[in-house]
Amino acid sequence: MANQPDDSFEIAARARGLLRVAGVDEVGRGPLCGPVTAAAVVLDPAYIPEGLNDSKKLSAKRRADLVAQITQTADWCVAHASVEEIDTLNILQASHLAMCRAIAGLQTPPDHVLVDGNRLPKALRLSAETVVKGDARSVSIAAASILAKQARDALMVDLAQQYPGYGWERNAGYPTKDHLQALLDLGVTPVHRRSFKPVHNILCQAKTVTP
Repeated sequence: MANQPDDSFEIAARARGLLRVAGVDEVGRGPLCGPVTAAAVVLDPAYIPEGLNDSKKLSAKRRADLVAQITQTADWCVAHASVEEIDTLNILQASHLAMCRAIAGLQTPPDHVLVDGNRLPKALRLSAETVVKGDARSVSIAAASILAKQARDALMVDLAQQYPGYGWERNAGYPTKDHLQALLDLGVTPVHRRSFKPVHNILCQAKTVTP
């Protein structure tokens, strides 16, 4: 199928003697609440699951099927950076922190890392390269995007039960119309990102109307 990720980046790295190649991706930079989540995956070159792709292009059922295959055959780790870390560091640095945690959590350190995007985490001390739109180009990054999305979506469903009314089981914390309306009606929760403008503005408004 056209426009699906392949293993050309991984093959090129192995040709340079970098045998264990990890793909790394994050999900959750845009939501107004919850952690940012990253995954690192070292696929077995002899077993690359069929149909790997950018997680956003896959149905929930297909993602779940691929998660089962990836977690059974690959070295992988999912990690997070908290709301507090996002508000303290900024979302880019927090996403890089989650990426580094995921890489550090692999059973065996990789020889080379393929990082989705155009910036490498400053703290990364391994051979690495960026791959713009990597989840649509590299099978390892695609696998990481699938694990990260599945893990974060499940976490947001759990948080939706703790803080009902915001629709997180549907919107995963993104600033949808129902989420923004719930922020106005129900207020800011402890898991909202206070540094994000819609949340920050509501907090500022609350301060100005408090006698």
